[in-house]
Amino acid sequence: MPAEDKVEAIFQEQLDKCGVEYFDYYLLHNLNRYIYATEVQDVHLFDHMKQWKEQGKIRHIAFSYHDDAAHLDQILTEHPEVDAVQIVLNYYDWEEPFIQSKKCYEVIRRHGKRVIVMEPVKGGMLAKVPAGAEHIFQEIDQGASPASFAIRFAASQEGVLAVLSGMSNLAQVTDNTGYMQDFKPLTDSEKQALAEMKGKYQETWEYRCSDWSALDDNAYGVPVSGIIQAYNSMLIQPDPTFCAELNYYKSFRSAYDRAFETGDYAAQTEKIGGAFDVTAAMWEAVAYHAKNNYQTYMD
Repeated sequence: MPAEDKVEAIFQEQLDKCGVEYFDYYLLHNLNRYIYATEVQDVHLFDHMKQWKEQGKIRHIAFSYHDDAAHLDQILTEHPEVDAVQIVLNYYDWEEPFIQSKKCYEVIRRHGKRVIVMEPVKGGMLAKVPAGAEHIFQEIDQGASPASFAIRFAASQEGVLAVLSGMSNLAQVTDNTGYMQDFKPLTDSEKQALAEMKGKYQETWEYRCSDWSALDDNAYGVPVSGIIQAYNSMLIQPDPTFCAELNYYKSFRSAYDRAFETGDYAAQTEKIGGAFDVTAAMWEAVAYHAKNNYQTYMD
């Protein structure tokens, strides 16, 4: 983050490079509890954005966010001038413990702000369904792509301003523009199909059990289930070393004493009937998160 005396010059340079007199939506990138409490606060970025808005240099104040719903609520409470927030939102992550798509969405809407969606297809993962699950979507619409169901889920939420879909070829562009040009919100049967498909993805997880809550009843008070479930999700994505969960790990871990990282979870293994060795899975997941999380590269 630059020193505060550089902020105005950098903003003007952005305007000049884009060849515009103002930005419609101007976003602070990648906020979490730490970046907000230190870098953003240190250089008073929200104050600068309010001034630029008053000067007509930006029309709307926004930020992208990678952290939990509680800290998002704090930021929006302290900065009612914000107009929109960009979050990861897709049907797979809707209730996942790291990303908390639904909880973050609900916070944004409760504050009366608009939602900008990123990762609607989860880095391409939701564009290819698990083997043997193709019939779930085909029975509804044989000609619709898996990606279309995922993007329509995001776009069907109230208050969504834009859905940002990464496309890598012309066929994907044609597909996206085709069903979004005449957009139809998801029906109840389509929502049920998405819930079923989420279950099919979970069946491909490395570590599975019937009672995830049993993992969180431990001496450290840490939600072990969240770390292992996030690790499961990472391993089934097209590039496990470049996925949304890695941007959340340090924030998630920070609420707990690091002693849990080498703890003994034999009791939890017993509680889930030996479905897997919870201690070994925990150590494996933590090591992977720590090695690959995005913030490691920022430190």
